[in-house]
This record gives sequence, C-alpha cells and structure tokens, in this order.
Amino acid sequence: MSTPPPHPPPSAVTVFGDRLALAERYVTQLAGPGIVRGLIGPREVPRLWERHVLNCAVAVELVPEGASVADVGTGAGLPGLVWTIVRPDVHVTLVEPLLRRTRFLEEMVEHLNLSNVAVRRNRAEELAGRMHVDVVTARAVAPLATLARWTLPLLKADGMLMALKGQSVSNELASAESELTKLGATSWSVREFGAGIVDPLTRVAVVTLGG
Repeated sequence: MSTPPPHPPPSAVTVFGDRLALAERYVTQLAGPGIVRGLIGPREVPRLWERHVLNCAVAVELVPEGASVADVGTGAGLPGLVWTIVRPDVHVTLVEPLLRRTRFLEEMVEHLNLSNVAVRRNRAEELAGRMHVDVVTARAVAPLATLARWTLPLLKADGMLMALKGQSVSNELASAESELTKLGATSWSVREFGAGIVDPLTRVAVVTLGG
C-alpha cells in the first residue's frame, strides 16, 4: 500500500503560485511510485514538501530568466524537475545514469505534461564537449571538488554551478578552492535561500566559470 502524500504547507502556495497543482501531482508520484521503485525512502514521505520539494524550489530564484540548466545526478528529479514546475521559462535537462530512474523521470515529464524538460541517461563526465548550458545544478551527488570536475566542463563561458549542499558547505567549498581555480572558476560563495519558507535554509555553493 502506498503512503498518502502530505498536504502542501501554506508556503507552497507562495512558492508555486498557480503551478501548485503540478507540484502536488509530482509529490503524489514521489510518495507512490517513487517509494515503490526505491527513489525515495518511506521515512521521507512526511517531509517531502519541506525537506525536498520546497528545499529545491527556493533556490531557483538565482537562475537567470530563460536559462538552460543541467541537473546532474538528478535521481527522482530533485532539484531539476521541481525547477521546471516553478519556472516554465527555463529549460532543464535531467542527467541521470540509472535506467530505473530515467524511466521514472520520463514518466513524470509525460504525467505532468512538461515541455521545458528533457531526460538524458548519461554520466556527467560523458557529456563534456557535448553539452553547454548556462547553469549546472546537483543535490547531494558528490564532494564539491569532484562535482566541479564533472560539471564545470558542461558550462558555457560565464556559466554557473549551483550545488545544493548541507550545513558543511562552507568547509567543503574551502577545501575545493585549488581544484576550482584549476578548472577555470573565477568566483565562488555560499548562498542561502528560503527565509520564512524552509528551516533550515537551503544552502548552495555557487561557482562561476570564467569567460
């Protein structure tokens, strides 16, 4: 038996606006097929909104209007699928190497009738030289130095990596500085999003590539 999805908190209305119904349909799928197929742990269901969906959604405000985005190691679509729901102006490519996950993602794209998203079954390092986007994002995929090696080659000049991280993000960023410099990054910082919406705040390592 699937676990009933949690009701959206009032803050979800603020974040999703007239696209809240789409977000609710996605959460329902996460709590059903997402659990059955091993993409989400059963214990995560009560906190799908706050810990996962809203945690991802609040960071999309940093993405430029009309940007192309690659979400590397997207898993069940976090944050990339959430971003396509919040921001129909951006085009997101969901990059995921595991077949069972890409099948789920393709089903979600069809189920939600989203036109601003594509699914690619690849590892990030396989796409170097074949993909050039404005923004690359990832959530809990790899240590930042490793993630930068995989993702910075996918960026256009002046592109931006947005790595959604936990509370140790500052230390992780400091440890990665020499690697970031070698890879051509020109600036990096930690940004926080979601004041009044999520607690704790969403912490993002933002790395900008040189032109």
